[in-house]
Formats: sequence, structure tokens, C-alpha cells
Amino acid sequence: MKLNGTKFQVKVWAYLRKIPCGSVKTYSQVAKAIGKPLAVRAVANAIGKNPYAPKIPCHRVVRSDGSLGGYSGKGGVKTKRLLLKKEGIML
Repeated sequence: MKLNGTKFQVKVWAYLRKIPCGSVKTYSQVAKAIGKPLAVRAVANAIGKNPYAPKIPCHRVVRSDGSLGGYSGKGGVKTKRLLLKKEGIML
């Protein structure tokens, strides 16, 4: 799948594809994983602009406090919760 976005967005989205089904990462963990540990807000913004949800599983990224955060896919946070529940994750 060819990803269309900024270089930074594509880097974030490519990492999201590596998060296994049934697990979650925080926005901070994603920022560190792509080599930009101080870019947590930029990571969150890139995730929020993901036009490929749920194929690129942005629903697997949550806030550091364990809350869901947002979801840019159809249905918003309600859909995010359902997708995580289907993967066995209850938050």
C-alpha cells in the first residue's frame, strides 16, 4: 500500500502497521520508536490525520494515562473502543 502524506506522517503510519493485533502503544512510545521522542504532539497529529484507518491501526495507540484519546476513523472513539474490544483489549 502506497501511503500519501508528509514524510513524517508516513513514518508514523508505517510504524503503526507494526503494532500487533491485541496490543497497544502510547503516543509517547510511538514517538520514541520513530526516533523523535520529543515529538509526541506531532505524532498524535499525524495519527489523527490517518486516512487509512483501520487498515493502518491507529486505534492501537492510546494516551499515557490509559485513556483512549481520539480516533479519526468512522464512528470516532466509539469505534476505537469496539475495535480494541474485538482484539481483546478492554480499556
